[in-house]
Amino acid sequence: MEKKKIGEVKIASDVVAVIAAIAAAEVEGVGSMAGNITNEFISRLGRKNLSKGVRVNMEEGLVHVDIMLNVKYGYSIRDVSEQVQNRVSQQIETMTGLIVPKVDVRVAGVGLGE
Repeated sequence: MEKKKIGEVKIASDVVAVIAAIAAAEVEGVGSMAGNITNEFISRLGRKNLSKGVRVNMEEGLVHVDIMLNVKYGYSIRDVSEQVQNRVSQQIETMTGLIVPKVDVRVAGVGLGE
């Protein structure tokens, strides 16, 4: 039996960015998300921006994610980055049904116990 479509579901790129940020933050060794100057300024004003350091490009059901983060000192940058890539793509695909062919991780810094 074929399912009847009763409407359309659209997911905002901001929602996908928040999913990506939360998934990345759950990886052991990730100190914090890094952001641009605007994001840093907004966070200092007391507005919490969960998707800070995340850019999402969505086209035709495909999601390309670019994450900038800080890695805790003592952790392997390569291992943490690979875990972030896997976790982010898995969470976005599970929660949205969208396909994530690419997750780029840029390490902005190394921090002590962030």
